[in-house]
Amino acid sequence: MSNTPPFRDRFRQGEKLVGTFIKNTDGRSVEILGLCGLDFVVVDAEHAPFDRASVDLCLLAARASATAGIVRVAELNAAHILAALDSGAEGVLVPHIASVAQARLAVEAARYRGGRRGFSNSPRAGAYGGASMADHIARSDAAVTVIAMIEDAEALEQIDAIVAVEGIDGFFVGRGDLAVALGAANPNTPEIGAAVEKICAAARSVNKPVCVMIGSAADAKPFQTMGVTAFIVSSDQGLMRQAATKVIADFAAL
Repeated sequence: MSNTPPFRDRFRQGEKLVGTFIKNTDGRSVEILGLCGLDFVVVDAEHAPFDRASVDLCLLAARASATAGIVRVAELNAAHILAALDSGAEGVLVPHIASVAQARLAVEAARYRGGRRGFSNSPRAGAYGGASMADHIARSDAAVTVIAMIEDAEALEQIDAIVAVEGIDGFFVGRGDLAVALGAANPNTPEIGAAVEKICAAARSVNKPVCVMIGSAADAKPFQTMGVTAFIVSSDQGLMRQAATKVIADFAAL
């Protein structure tokens, strides 16, 4: 394993972090991209065909390639969050957090002390029984990252209260879903830009980081000026498609 600090520490301290979504379920994408040096990968159990076994495999590949494995769970559901964390996820990305109550439920599902996470030290997260109860609880509560996805109109109305929920480590702005919710033509309209700025301002007020999805490094600049520090660039599928398209174009030009 890498000697770099835990993902949660790096994320909360506002370090510039770069990752990608994982859509392929066999683990190789995670291992290849991790070995390339990505800071983190997000296993997309919301929008890709993952089951518990394939999530587990991808998290094993994340450990093998020394990159942080985060899971975007399919929904705000304690069982989904528990399964991801037991398999060794360093954090969860929880979709559609639109109220203080929902934010608190996400935290409760991910934490032992002060929460309701079901205990077992027998999976990977507990070193297959090698970690004592006390050590496993302490390490998990210190290391697990809970990221709330802000992607609903209702969330914008309550954003100052949501960002203040203790135990939420940071936020991911779902610009695509926000565009749909607000009736915008696409995620790059001024209306969505203003919504991102509002979320970032609220997060800054409580010293919590924000992550967004972008297509390339060129897209990052305006978000950096808003205070965004973590970037999800495309996905394993998207990166493969970009590379293949370039190869085809390069050969067409010969």
